[in-house]
Amino acid sequence: MEAEAQQRLRAMRMEAAEYYRGHGVPQRMEDALNTLFRQCPADLYGELANYLSKFSKAPVISKLVGRKVLDGVGQPTLEVETHCTVKNYERRICSVVMSSHFQTLVNALPETIEADEKERNNSVNTAVEWVNESLSTMLRDVKPTDQREVDKMLGEYFTKKVEEKEDIRKWEEKEKGSASCIPPAPTLPGEKKAAKQGKKVSIPEKMIPPAEPVESVLCSSLAIAGTSLAVAKAGATINRVPLYLHISLLKHDQDSPKEMTLPIPMVTVLNCEKTAKLKLVKEVMLIPPVHLSFKQGLERALDIQKEFIRLLDPPSKEPSPRAADSKKGKAQNTGKKPAQQASKRISHLGCPITGCDNLEQLLLLMQTACNNLSLELGKDMHLALNCAAHELTDYSKGKYEILTGTFKSPDEMVNMYVELIDKFPFIIALIDPLRKEDRQQWSNVCCALGSKCFLIAEDAATYISKLKIDQNLNVPTCSGVVLKYINQTKVSDLIELTGLLDGQRQITILGSPDGESSDDSLVDLAVGLGARFIKLGGLSRGERVTKYNRLLAIEEELAENRTLR
Repeated sequence: MEAEAQQRLRAMRMEAAEYYRGHGVPQRMEDALNTLFRQCPADLYGELANYLSKFSKAPVISKLVGRKVLDGVGQPTLEVETHCTVKNYERRICSVVMSSHFQTLVNALPETIEADEKERNNSVNTAVEWVNESLSTMLRDVKPTDQREVDKMLGEYFTKKVEEKEDIRKWEEKEKGSASCIPPAPTLPGEKKAAKQGKKVSIPEKMIPPAEPVESVLCSSLAIAGTSLAVAKAGATINRVPLYLHISLLKHDQDSPKEMTLPIPMVTVLNCEKTAKLKLVKEVMLIPPVHLSFKQGLERALDIQKEFIRLLDPPSKEPSPRAADSKKGKAQNTGKKPAQQASKRISHLGCPITGCDNLEQLLLLMQTACNNLSLELGKDMHLALNCAAHELTDYSKGKYEILTGTFKSPDEMVNMYVELIDKFPFIIALIDPLRKEDRQQWSNVCCALGSKCFLIAEDAATYISKLKIDQNLNVPTCSGVVLKYINQTKVSDLIELTGLLDGQRQITILGSPDGESSDDSLVDLAVGLGARFIKLGGLSRGERVTKYNRLLAIEEELAENRTLR
């Protein structure tokens, strides 16, 4: 028995020796020990582990974990965690929290709000299910550094889901058609349908192109965008580089950039209520001049915002103590709170929200705020206006309602913008000045103002999935496009689309959706893709400020590495 045991032990040793020789372990151990002997590191075993880890297998995805969390406005959204097998151990690498893009109108009916909330919950729940089941299984053992392969698989999966939904829709329509077999009651000769009493049919003065149908978004498509970004973030972590550098390497086929630029911020300082008299402007934004660092530009924008709010809400006169005690006995507490000043309310965009009566008065007030700080608009700071023209359209009149009761046709809107920029040349960007359907007017306004200011399409641009058609951009004639990382967008889509925009000499603006989260990956995407501007909202609310702080950190890092242009 003892002889047999010795023989088995000898065979195992020979097998182990052959196994190690086959993997080159003895030679690599000798090289490592000789190298370490010359270096004499303080942590011998740590350095030995680092040396040998270079020969380990590349990390692969082991699983994805989807989770339902809340975004910055308390609405449900999706979190995706990436777990990888690294040196035979499963580790949680990173996670991303997606920004939701569900929009409910301010004056929506209660039943509409309830239906939207139900749809939002269903969408996020299904997205969590996709991530935890189908996508986790599909991407198992795939390298997180192989972004193109991951996005290709995600695209094929999404296409399959869209086809399944279309098949279900056709089947339901067929069933519905076969069920309704009762013919309508025939109309007797000479009989006419009764018209509804008490209603007048308003005829537009001039027909305008009807609104394009809203692109249907597949429920749970958020899972595609979340998974793609989570894998990109994991790839950056595995490669031990920042996410913005990882994105830049993907865009430029692994050629490390010698210099990188930061996007110029569009800082929202005022969110105008569409229910107020002035309806033309949704956001007033500050754009720092290019010669300032990001930090300097942000500080200047903050100073201007403070001064602007001070002018917007002059301090109210408080009653003197003597007047307060003039009544008999102690002052009674009525239980009513004093009316809150309009600009003290903070919108979901992270800036004060107020109603305005006149655009010219608003712009002159901004000019005064800059003058009080010894700054000149047009030189020390620039302005941008988000007009959100798609929210102004009165289809019964075929016009835009720019002020309460004041309407303008698309051609009149073009003339109005020309006069506005001539009078206030410090406005260097107009976002969504027209509906996307008014393509002729987009072309006209670009011809008239293209050399004076940027004409940017945000909601006037379709979803990213429909922006690219046969290497052409499906957008009106414009200076640039605001891209949002939402729904089924993939990292590879953004890389391809920004390359196309660069080739056509159009500017790229990365913008945050209304339902923003505290995840700051959007900033790294903007830097890595080389976006010209970034639109993050205001300088309040944690989910907004987190991204500005991330830009400050990237600026410092690039300056230290001497790669900041």
